[in-house]
Amino acid sequence: MKFATGILAAMLLLAGIEASQALVRITEDRGGRIGTYVDKYQGLRQSGETVMIDGLCASACTIVLGAVPHDKICVTPRANLGFHAAWDLGANGRAITNREATDMLYSMYPSQVQRWIAQRGGLTPRMIFLRGKQLMNMYKPCYLDARASTSR
Repeated sequence: MKFATGILAAMLLLAGIEASQALVRITEDRGGRIGTYVDKYQGLRQSGETVMIDGLCASACTIVLGAVPHDKICVTPRANLGFHAAWDLGANGRAITNREATDMLYSMYPSQVQRWIAQRGGLTPRMIFLRGKQLMNMYKPCYLDARASTSR
């Protein structure tokens, strides 16, 4: 009986260690090329890891909301999501809104995030931020003492 109890305790301990290491933490990600983030987050989705958003996740970083299952995302009180329209560099070096890429980006977001964006005028060149109570109502809270690798 003691042996079985010991084995069970060891299994629970190891499961706890594995779970604490299966966490990716986003803290200060200003985004980048959409394709890079789609690839990155598809790999993350396949890994089954949980994503902790614990700071800025802006622009293409927000693709995480559509690529990773909702139950694998948690947010801290510091989480801050920044959304804007997708853009390309024009011939003169100026940013030009890419409507097709913007529509694709918007379609990746969960419906509750889409509604929030739509209530603020949609994705435009101007950055809008989802944070605080509104964000905490959409995603489960994280525990800050969890072990996590930082994703950039």
